[in-house]
Amino acid sequence: MMRSLFTGASGMAAQQLRIDVTSNNLANANTVGFRSGRAEFKDLIYQNLRVPGGTSANGTPWPDGLQIGLGVSTGAVTKNFETGSPLPTGDPLDMMIMGDGFFQVQLADGSTGYTRAGNFMKDSEGNVVMRGSGNYLVPNITIPNDSTGIVVGKDGTISAIDTNGQTNDVGQVTIVRFVNPGGLSAEGDNLFRATAASGDPIEDIPGQNGFGSIMSGYTENSNVSVVDELVNLIISQRAFEASSKSVSTSDEMLQTAVNLKR
Repeated sequence: MMRSLFTGASGMAAQQLRIDVTSNNLANANTVGFRSGRAEFKDLIYQNLRVPGGTSANGTPWPDGLQIGLGVSTGAVTKNFETGSPLPTGDPLDMMIMGDGFFQVQLADGSTGYTRAGNFMKDSEGNVVMRGSGNYLVPNITIPNDSTGIVVGKDGTISAIDTNGQTNDVGQVTIVRFVNPGGLSAEGDNLFRATAASGDPIEDIPGQNGFGSIMSGYTENSNVSVVDELVNLIISQRAFEASSKSVSTSDEMLQTAVNLKR
């Protein structure tokens, strides 16, 4: 009975975490470039009452074992890196990566962050920066303030139109990818950092060597499926209730056993 109490409690804790992940996904359903998360679970150790392949007291071999599971734990919270749907904005500096890759931006501490959120703008000096955070695009691109228009090619080439109507290239957007994007560390503000698990970034020009191409005038919507998340929420709620029921049932059985002494 004590074993089932702790087993049920582990199930409740696991489903609570899954609900936490689902709630975060739903909260970011409209966040540009957001990658949805998924809780992964694994079973805990087993109590061996009879080892498979062993023999009984009279020497008869057991064809199977008697192992009691002790619950569940969280193995990981993984990210879904599938491409989200395009959202038209009409701003040429809003860029979406159609396929594999991340934009590079300079963080406040001078290190490099990686993002799928391509909502960029010009700052007061003409530098291309992320909206909201002001992080510089890497490599840095400066657009002349007297430009009358901006053109961004599928290959990431940024051109400025001058007052004479001439188009001049002012910079090249490069993107990176990772051998294991699941190993990236989420830092908030739609940013990731590279880790030993993700491997070093591999840089190239958009549209080449399997990298995604740039679609100007669009941002990438979150890849959260609201319908799927609501279904997951219901499943998690029912699983939580079932685990809590096993806890309350074990408690009632324990109370009955205690009352036998009276």
